[in-house]
Amino acid sequence: MSGFQEIIGQEHIKEHFQKAIAEKKVSHAYIIQGERFSGKEFIAKIFTRALLCENGNGDTCEECHSCKQALSGNHPDIIYVSHEKPNSIGVEDVRRQINNDIVIKPYSSDYKVYIMNEGEKMTVQAQNAILKTLEEPPAYGVIIILTTSTDALLPTILSRCVVLNMRPVKDEQVKEFLVREMMLPDYKADICVAFARGNIGRAKMLASSEEFDNIRNEALSLVKNIRGMELHEVMKAIKRINEYQMDVNDYLDVLSIWYRDVLLFKATNDVNHLIFKEEIQYIRKAANMSAYEGIEKVLEALDRAKSRLMANVNFDLTMELLFMTIQEN
Repeated sequence: MSGFQEIIGQEHIKEHFQKAIAEKKVSHAYIIQGERFSGKEFIAKIFTRALLCENGNGDTCEECHSCKQALSGNHPDIIYVSHEKPNSIGVEDVRRQINNDIVIKPYSSDYKVYIMNEGEKMTVQAQNAILKTLEEPPAYGVIIILTTSTDALLPTILSRCVVLNMRPVKDEQVKEFLVREMMLPDYKADICVAFARGNIGRAKMLASSEEFDNIRNEALSLVKNIRGMELHEVMKAIKRINEYQMDVNDYLDVLSIWYRDVLLFKATNDVNHLIFKEEIQYIRKAANMSAYEGIEKVLEALDRAKSRLMANVNFDLTMELLFMTIQEN
């Protein structure tokens, strides 16, 4: 499998690019918007390879000189815009790598493609600099801006680009990919799918992440034992989250999915739709010990804890209040 076939989901973006190549109506500028790990750069690279492929069949052949150069990262007509400062793309980055370079004709292709990741990090000055190129682009120039949010881009930039929004991939497609390509057992694929929320790159990362396994095991250990824990044991659990440098949002997501499983099992007594099926013994016990109102209070407390942490409320205090609510319900 190669080329556009490699893209899972995102049919609207695939169709747009394939039609643009087939009808020779390629825009001079695209913006692909999607959350981190959603596959924006992957799609941009496939489109670029297909656009420059020497076979001219509207897709990548992976065999021609152009495709091989692109796959090796050494194609002279594909420029990956970099930036020295980690949190901003400055005016000099744009001038040096795009504005001053795009006036030079392609080396070996009909097009010259510029791929900018983290476009939301462009300063206003950098955006104004790239705007000049977007207003009067050479016929061979194609600029692809990848961003997690178009809100950070000037309206004048947006109006001169074709904006393509990534959509969540269907759960069944993500699971099929994890089972087929990553050889995950069903139960682990279900967990990764639940956490990925339609983001296939995140699903792949979770599937191969030892850290995520540690987070899951630590969180499940807590919910199984929290009712019998003393205050000092709860505080020790909070300290461990920091010591292991866990992603606290992943940790809270494990707890949320666990309590949704508990609520679902309490309502239906059905194991089939649970994410943590292998933990049914503990889920059944938790469902018997908690009232519907108590489980809902815990889920609300988990959402509240996320909001507080995003607002930079003290971590230890936020987690202590959360764990007290879990113990009480």
